[in-house]
Amino acid sequence: MNEAILDKMDFEKLLEMSFENTFKVADLVEGTIVKIEKSGILVDVGGKTEALLPLWEISNLPFENPGDVISEGEKKKFYIVSEANEEGQIKVSLKRVHLAENWAKLEEARRSDATVEVKVASLVKGGVIAEIYDLRGFIPASQLRTGTPHENLISQTLCVKVLEADPKRNKLILSERLCVQEERKKIAVEVIASLEEDQVIEGEIVRLADFGAFIDVNGIDGLLPISEICWHKVKHPSDVLTLGEKIKVKVLRIDRDLNRISLSRKRMEENPWVQVESRFEEGQVIKGVVNKITDFGAFVCIFPGVEALLPVAEMSQEHVNPYEMLSVTQEIEVLIKKFTPREKRIGLSIKDLNRAEQH
Repeated sequence: MNEAILDKMDFEKLLEMSFENTFKVADLVEGTIVKIEKSGILVDVGGKTEALLPLWEISNLPFENPGDVISEGEKKKFYIVSEANEEGQIKVSLKRVHLAENWAKLEEARRSDATVEVKVASLVKGGVIAEIYDLRGFIPASQLRTGTPHENLISQTLCVKVLEADPKRNKLILSERLCVQEERKKIAVEVIASLEEDQVIEGEIVRLADFGAFIDVNGIDGLLPISEICWHKVKHPSDVLTLGEKIKVKVLRIDRDLNRISLSRKRMEENPWVQVESRFEEGQVIKGVVNKITDFGAFVCIFPGVEALLPVAEMSQEHVNPYEMLSVTQEIEVLIKKFTPREKRIGLSIKDLNRAEQH
């Protein structure tokens, strides 16, 4: 074997060794304390790399002399704070070793899809900050069971799944929703089996969305559609419901195949359209409040939960602009021109009211 081949083999071996001794931030490395100085502690971590342990990275507990905490020749695990500088020296830490071990626990939880408990520390834009293993993680609003951060969450203990655990970027992302979904699957069949349609139950409002509210019923989430919140129209569930509020609802539908339940709060009350049948009649003059104005007319509340239509053509003998003539929340006097409550249709008129008054 010639010298050229030997030189090449030696070079490849040295190159391989250099890669083996590459130290990265947040890695744990074993080392031996070589020398204790006032400026810091020198640590032998193997290879040709020298490590510096700054005094402030020795311990979280106060001490007078480094020798009180560590001694030369002692072998320990060190946390790499920074990669090698131009002189080939890396910085390490003793006090952060437990953090590295905690990051490792969280990464293992992520890989095994395990559930961990965290404590909510504060609300921030787009989610909440939670504490676990002396670390702080972020739960995005989309990963909260409620879908919205709120004050009642602070100091609460939540069960979460680990979505991302990156010590190098100090990035810990958690999900409560995935944890809740898993728990729901376990108990859904049993809870669904115990329910019947038209049954009245109590639940807690755990999430508000544009299309309705989710109610915790014995550990599973039932949907309360916006149309079933109350008899009058609601722009958004948050206008009448509050997160964390406990309410009574009626079981509207049960889908035992998909383990889903649909709920209703308005059906806990008597249908207002049934109530108005005996209260009003055609030709009757009543007062109402304008709820909404459109190009074709105005919707007027004449009874809680009951809206009647006042068409533009019935506002005046002359052509009028409904937006100029009326305003929302204005109380007006009207005449009931058409009355078919069973079809949920009531037509109003101001024009005929004025004509009647003239005669």
